[in-house]
Amino acid sequence: MTEIAQSAAEAVAGIEDGSTVLIGGFGNAGQPMELIDALLEGGATGLTVVNNNAGQGDVGLARLIREGRVAKIICSFPRQSDSWHFDEAYRVGRIELELVPQGNLAERLRAAGAGIGGFFTPTGYGTALAEGKETRMIDGRGHVLETPIHADAALIKAFAADAWGNLVYRKTARNFGPVMATAARRTIAQVDEISREPLDPEVIVTPGIYTDVLVRIPSASGHRAARERAEHASSTPAEGDRR
Repeated sequence: MTEIAQSAAEAVAGIEDGSTVLIGGFGNAGQPMELIDALLEGGATGLTVVNNNAGQGDVGLARLIREGRVAKIICSFPRQSDSWHFDEAYRVGRIELELVPQGNLAERLRAAGAGIGGFFTPTGYGTALAEGKETRMIDGRGHVLETPIHADAALIKAFAADAWGNLVYRKTARNFGPVMATAARRTIAQVDEISREPLDPEVIVTPGIYTDVLVRIPSASGHRAARERAEHASSTPAEGDRR
């Protein structure tokens, strides 16, 4: 049964120094800010963080980097106009970077969740990203062997859950959440709502078997999203068939 934590601090309490932590989000969309803040308050350090970006502005992942808690980051887009905390840490050697093309990042996470030991991809072949990796010609095209990314914990943000840990997301805030949920030994999800009734199995994105801890943290968009979910739930199967 999925554990329901009473606070963000309680939800992340088991994350230790040196852990590998997957953090959902594409920029700020779907980034579990409250869970990151709780991780910071908990004091864990020497972390390896996997995220699409390397933090923005002064909040969330950027704040975790600013405070020196991240030893290594694995990401696709480390630099942008407001990634100054990563830039500073990287330039002085306080943080290690593993740059991964975005599609490879998603597939390496998916491979971890699916139990796949590795896969060949043409992305990155012939570039510095392929240095030290096995390569192979497949159908006349060069490919690089990529390995799965496993993690100790995943921090993700979903829209709603039920007491069994089934999750649905809000539009593009879904991004890396579903694959990250499958790739970690312990998945922690913050959600706007936790329903006492089971979610409609036809709309579930992340099955509860992947969710270890839930914590309810309503967001500013919660009321609007709740309205949309209620409208969706009110549609009948007959109406769905007609569509």
